[in-house]
Amino acid sequence: MKQSDVLIVGSGIAALQLASTLRSDLNVMVLTKSGLLNSNSHKAQGGVAAALGKNDDPYLHYIDTVEAGRFHNESQRTLEMTREAPELIKGFLEGGCPFDKDEDGKLLLGMEGAHSKKRIVHSGGDATGREIVKFLSEQLGSNISVKEEIFVYELILSDEGICIGAKGMLPDGSTEIFLSDHVVLATGGCGQLYSFTSNAETVTGDGLALAFIAGAELEDMEFIQFHPTLLFVDGETKGLVSEAVRGEGAKLVTEDGRFIMEGVHPLADLAPRHIVSQTIYEYLNQGEQVYLDISQIPNFRGRFPTVSELCMNSGLDLSSGRIPVAPGSHFLMGGIRTDDIGRTTIEGLYAIGEAACTGVHGANRLASNSLLEGMVFGRRLGEWINRQPYSKSHGLGAVPLAVTHRSPLMSLPEKWELRQKMMERTGIVRERQKLTLQKEWLESFQVEELLDVCLEAYKPEKISTIFMIITAWLVNEAALARTESRGGHYRIDYPGEDNTSWMKKRIVLKRKRKKGGNSEQIKTAITT
Repeated sequence: MKQSDVLIVGSGIAALQLASTLRSDLNVMVLTKSGLLNSNSHKAQGGVAAALGKNDDPYLHYIDTVEAGRFHNESQRTLEMTREAPELIKGFLEGGCPFDKDEDGKLLLGMEGAHSKKRIVHSGGDATGREIVKFLSEQLGSNISVKEEIFVYELILSDEGICIGAKGMLPDGSTEIFLSDHVVLATGGCGQLYSFTSNAETVTGDGLALAFIAGAELEDMEFIQFHPTLLFVDGETKGLVSEAVRGEGAKLVTEDGRFIMEGVHPLADLAPRHIVSQTIYEYLNQGEQVYLDISQIPNFRGRFPTVSELCMNSGLDLSSGRIPVAPGSHFLMGGIRTDDIGRTTIEGLYAIGEAACTGVHGANRLASNSLLEGMVFGRRLGEWINRQPYSKSHGLGAVPLAVTHRSPLMSLPEKWELRQKMMERTGIVRERQKLTLQKEWLESFQVEELLDVCLEAYKPEKISTIFMIITAWLVNEAALARTESRGGHYRIDYPGEDNTSWMKKRIVLKRKRKKGGNSEQIKTAITT
């Protein structure tokens, strides 16, 4: 049994920002199911959005954010985030974070889709995530211990319903109990639910499933952002081609050179991601390959070393001046419902980063706001915890000695099949018939019974599949419920935004518990 003041599950930028913000007298433990550097944050090619330009302003950043989010955003939280962004970046700069600068020593500010101003700060060209993760990891003090290869498979609740810790599985198959006053989920989203994705292999929705099983509320799960440009070779997506490539002038074209975004949106190739993704998807469905024409970008290899290396490793010759692309799952706008600090609807349990639904992204995240969100809310939660009374209880004496679970039902699909069916039925373009078909298929694996399965007898690979089924069901259920198209949720049978019925309406999913530990029917609610 391990004890800490703060237990952080996950190791991306939100997790590391929180850990580096916490007081040095707090005992902090970070658990990650793979390595410290294997996260979406580490893979992030895009930058951090902040209104630092002479003609820019946090309010303009806010306007762009809610426009991209199709006005589904939590307005006050979004405005606070854009206001905090410039000071946050300046603090990182003063601390030694190596953001890219010009010959005069001024920050280089880039342009990305749906932004009205150049406000994207990069580090290492297209290696921003890697550089910030490295910077933050170097700030971790001796009070912070990082434990790799720990698969967290259950949250521990006291008899009063307070989260007091988590159970983890070690590489040798043994289990460990981790108790803490503050349990933070920073596990990322659920990109690996789809066959086409930019996400790290570890991003399978674990934290979302853990929170749901424990009884926390989740919301906005229908809003999945599909990044328009993943490298597409031999029928497979190989990795992300940053939005910044289009920001530098690359154009989306067909085999015969037609510009596909002309006349589709006033911002053309820099339109909001859901519009660009849907446009590319339509061309691919008609059998036409889409390319990024990079021929007009000088010194492409120097400007985009990560993308260039990705192409080279995939056998693509950049001398043609074209990169074949396809859209794939990239970011979850929804997640575990939190307040403006990161507290969930379960006392003692917090969520930050992509695992959380703070409301700042609305229905479609604005480019380069994801790293910003993790930095802002990681710091905010850290500062709040720093102000709390010091405690050494860690829930001692409250850990359940035995938990009664139903017998498991282990007829599970292969992960590749789940990903393929999610892409086909609950992907970029949705409709009731396919969503209903997917609901029936997912429920054939007894989703509600899976919530009560004793997981300790199974290996992480099997548990991961269970978590993926639960999370896929949540996404599909929300997608069925929202009978309109908005942001990352596009229903071909309801192709327009329905502001009368759906503006600011949120779909909340929660497991209702009965006495004795079993659950009654899962509840879906619509709130404002």
